[in-house]
Amino acid sequence: MPEARAALGVESSLTGRRWVWRDGAEDPALLRMGAAIAQRAGLPEIVGRLLALRGIPLEQAAHFLDPKLRALLPNPSSLQDMDKAAARMAQAVQQGETIGIFGDYDVDGACASAILASFFEELGCTVHTHIPDRMTEGYGPNVPALEGLVAQGAALIICVDCGTAAGSVLGELAGKADLIVLDHHKSEDALPPILATVNPNRPDCASGLGHVCAAALAFLAAVATSRDLRTAGWFHDAQPAPDLMRQLDLVALATVCDVMPLHGLNRAFVTQGLKIMARRQRTGLNALMEIAGVTKAPDAFTCGFALGPRINAGGRIAEAGLGLTLLRSTDAHDARTMAERLDAVNRRRQGVEAEILDRAMAQAAEQREAGHPVILLTGKDWHPGVVGIVAGRIKEQFNRPALVGAEQEDGSIKGSGRSVPGLDLGTVIIAARQAGLLTSGGGHAMAAGFSLPAENIERFHTFLDERLADAAVLPDTVDVALDVALSVSGATVELAENLAMLAPFGAGNAEPLIAVSNAQIIRSDRIGRDGNTLRLLLKGQDGGRLKALLFRANDNPLAIGLEDSTRPPVHLVGYLRSETWNGRTDATFFIQDAARA
Repeated sequence: MPEARAALGVESSLTGRRWVWRDGAEDPALLRMGAAIAQRAGLPEIVGRLLALRGIPLEQAAHFLDPKLRALLPNPSSLQDMDKAAARMAQAVQQGETIGIFGDYDVDGACASAILASFFEELGCTVHTHIPDRMTEGYGPNVPALEGLVAQGAALIICVDCGTAAGSVLGELAGKADLIVLDHHKSEDALPPILATVNPNRPDCASGLGHVCAAALAFLAAVATSRDLRTAGWFHDAQPAPDLMRQLDLVALATVCDVMPLHGLNRAFVTQGLKIMARRQRTGLNALMEIAGVTKAPDAFTCGFALGPRINAGGRIAEAGLGLTLLRSTDAHDARTMAERLDAVNRRRQGVEAEILDRAMAQAAEQREAGHPVILLTGKDWHPGVVGIVAGRIKEQFNRPALVGAEQEDGSIKGSGRSVPGLDLGTVIIAARQAGLLTSGGGHAMAAGFSLPAENIERFHTFLDERLADAAVLPDTVDVALDVALSVSGATVELAENLAMLAPFGAGNAEPLIAVSNAQIIRSDRIGRDGNTLRLLLKGQDGGRLKALLFRANDNPLAIGLEDSTRPPVHLVGYLRSETWNGRTDATFFIQDAARA
């Protein structure tokens, strides 16, 4: 297959990457289809073209641009074991039982736990929650924590965002409490010997919902339980059915932060959930948005880069349950205090991450030079709470599956991995555990966790290299795939608002990547508390002006090239967005790459 033509003639940008046109961007048939979509649906031409590039046919364009939950919400009964789970949860409500909720320590686990806790408390149940400490308890259910919930009176325990691979642990609770798992992680083990395991990724589940997160499953479980209670005549004037739509803000937050694909049902969850979030009615989230400086209506970027990292920070290096406590808070003062603590912890997490990253990058470069298809790194003083983030940075830098582990005092290694599209890391991790190389492990195609004895590390690396051998032929850098090129004057507020019609953006629905060609930098300055943001004023050959920003500028090659005092004309690649400040709306270009024109 011939190599794609370089877009704007850029074979090597300032970051060393080649620019190409997105598949179909120059296909006359797709361009005609885009024009037809725009004309028949009454859309701007650019929106029609981008819909066509994303494979959205005309008959689905309206649903894509305005996804309605009522049209896309599945019957919860399509999930294996959901009816059994809902019946038991409805029974717990009717009998006023105490319910225990055991959640994972990430955003998805916190959101799923908060959804269920709110639901059951509104129906009169006493609820106790537990989020495990990453350092002392590790991932997934453990017997002491579950028995602790039983000791508090829980007759029903629900494990959310974990539990599918914890059959041996859950089996020890037999006769002490009924157990339900609401999880979406893959597992090739036998299902736990419990009342119900609701997991769209279990082999016998034909729901087709393998792409939803645990918070979405918690929402669907609440829908199913409400349906059973309604059928039983439980709701009345003094006990109305809970307004489940209020929980969609947490479903949206978890869907984005767990990097679920934003199409179909997930797109509806996020679109509608962001509308709920914009009302700022959840005390804890409102406090966190204030601390994070979120003044506009929240979007997927807000969830993924402002809220999610702060909620995750507690589970990574501090109090595991702090994020859940914040999400459940109803007191504005307490919520503000917790939000400030999470913000401080997140800043500390960034410092811990920075301390590890340089050394990890150097090790990764050595492994690539040695020819390893997969990168596997370990360090003695590395914090296990940030190794997943470091693995993600290494994966992005080298375009290879990357796993990073922290050596523990007992000689074991606990770590996390991130993969690239097309290489299923979660399945390989499960296989390594079944082969006796790991003491624990599991996850998704793109992300996984693991632990193993230090003496197994070389055998584990060999196993990874063999099972993910296709990584050997991956390019060292990923081409930059452009949707469209503009002049400076073409990058208008109107265009930015048209592009925003395709939001929410994220996994499965990338934000359109725009090239601004032949721009002259007429002013540059460093802004922000740490001077790590580069602000540019651009001028086009046609006289147009445009503000542009580069985050994480530091002294990387991209920033150095853009601050060149000779100011040669440049091509820029990035995202065009509209921003409103003091009542005025302008277009701003967020730079991802650049090349000399």
